[in-house]
Amino acid sequence: MKYYVEAGKLEKYAKIEVTELGDVTEIKFKIEPDEPVVPDKITVRWCEPVTETFSFWGPNVGTLRHLAAAWGPRVTTSRLASGAPVHSIISSNDQNRLTIAVSDASTPLDIKTGVIEDTAEMDCRVVFFTLPCEAIDGYEATIRLDYSRRHFCDVLRDVAAWWENECGMKPMNVPDLAKMPMNSLWYSYHQYLEREKIVAEAAASVPYGMKTVIIDDGWQTADKGGYSHCGDWQPLGLPDIKQTVAEVHAAGMKLILWFSVPFIGIYSDNYERFKDKTLYSLFEDTTYTLDPRYPDVREYLVNIYVNALKEYDLDGMKLDFIDSFCPSDKSLLPDDRRDYVSIDDAVDALMTETKDALVAIKPDVMIEFRQSYIGPAIRKFGNMLRVGDCPCDALANRRAIIDLRLISGETAVHSDMLMWNKTDSAESVALQLGGVLFAVPQISVRLEELPEEQKAALAYYLKFWIDHRDVLLGGKLYASDAAVTYSSAYAEKDGTRITVAYTNPVVKYETEKLIAVNCGAGDYLYFEGADGKYYRTVTCTGAEFSRGVIKSAVEKIRVPRGGMVYFS
Repeated sequence: MKYYVEAGKLEKYAKIEVTELGDVTEIKFKIEPDEPVVPDKITVRWCEPVTETFSFWGPNVGTLRHLAAAWGPRVTTSRLASGAPVHSIISSNDQNRLTIAVSDASTPLDIKTGVIEDTAEMDCRVVFFTLPCEAIDGYEATIRLDYSRRHFCDVLRDVAAWWENECGMKPMNVPDLAKMPMNSLWYSYHQYLEREKIVAEAAASVPYGMKTVIIDDGWQTADKGGYSHCGDWQPLGLPDIKQTVAEVHAAGMKLILWFSVPFIGIYSDNYERFKDKTLYSLFEDTTYTLDPRYPDVREYLVNIYVNALKEYDLDGMKLDFIDSFCPSDKSLLPDDRRDYVSIDDAVDALMTETKDALVAIKPDVMIEFRQSYIGPAIRKFGNMLRVGDCPCDALANRRAIIDLRLISGETAVHSDMLMWNKTDSAESVALQLGGVLFAVPQISVRLEELPEEQKAALAYYLKFWIDHRDVLLGGKLYASDAAVTYSSAYAEKDGTRITVAYTNPVVKYETEKLIAVNCGAGDYLYFEGADGKYYRTVTCTGAEFSRGVIKSAVEKIRVPRGGMVYFS
């Protein structure tokens, strides 16, 4: 295989060293300039034959999984505050064909693949320094190519372990509370927050097994809508916040509070202080994104979180919009007041300072991040990674959960908050609950207003999740048909497998113990290899539906939508 470098002014200083280690090839990429230089884009490029190649996988690609031509390639974008540097080419039977990963998850880079039309080869590129970076006096990264013909889920797990163990990106400690169901008030209350309702919601959450309430946007402003009042972080929308936290604790729940990290609004008192230390404006110039390269900006932000944790006795922080820290034309202009040139380096410093300060106060503090800032570098500062907003969307939620789980190691992956209409069927609610079984469920409905059948489905699923979370979260996760954003998935640990059937109703019995969940459109599942096994089916509320014995190698069993099959 021929690997070569394409670059501008740095090409003569670039070197690559290739080492083959069985199914894995490592490309050591180095830049050794004579003097510090601001890097421009530099590309490591090679070609692969397109054989048994069907789709591609990336951490933030959504539904776009099919191949593309070299002139319009598939791109995985990564920097510290967004994405992760890994990109896979997969066969039609979920085998890995090539997984490209990079040891540097902070520097802005792109991984690109595209089919060369006249040769049926895959044009592969890793492009470094895709956004403005500070001057460098040297640079080194490893490009890891895994060609093993294993299930792509196993290969991605290996990449996550490689980042942690060999690339120096040790994730933040995950307390057990971060792996228990939570009640988020965002969809259910939005910005309209009242102490009595929050405490009542917390108390109503306890019987369902939820352990934490998340108060989202609205507590910091009396003006509802937008972010133009962000920046002072005083409880104008929830003046009795300290009493609220105390009463939530008395109800037996923990509390996490939301902050939009980069945003400062023009109506905040702090706007005048920082208006010349921003990156760009948003929402018709009513809100600005702070520039973390200024030391006083970082100090101001860290102090906000430290003071809130102490004063309100919080149990965690939901630190939002970190991916909004990105360059603009203004950011390219020099300013001697900054102590960083690179925005991503400054974000790293900000989040390191924040995490260290909060952990010093509460070692088990919970810190939630949300897509798209989900990579291995950002996992150093947060122990909860949440799916991006997808209200009522079971498909988007389950797809993103699986994507995150495969590269997130032991960090707690959380679903987007589940919400639904009060007039919907319990079966439809169960499809959402079943879609998030491989993540920590976050619920965002007004619990006491639910009809009884919806309450029963929610109670059954959350109890099932808590009873089996060791397998659902701690087991090895495998998903099928990445090209169509997963037709089924299962987690397995210590001889127990829990399979969720989405669009593929065929379930294989290959372990000592099996539980199958019907999250498909029909009322039947087909079991392969379960002959002679006793089974029990239940509805989406846990009510027994049927019992029997499998009598053939492949057998069709009626399972209500949202229901489950237990084998013994």
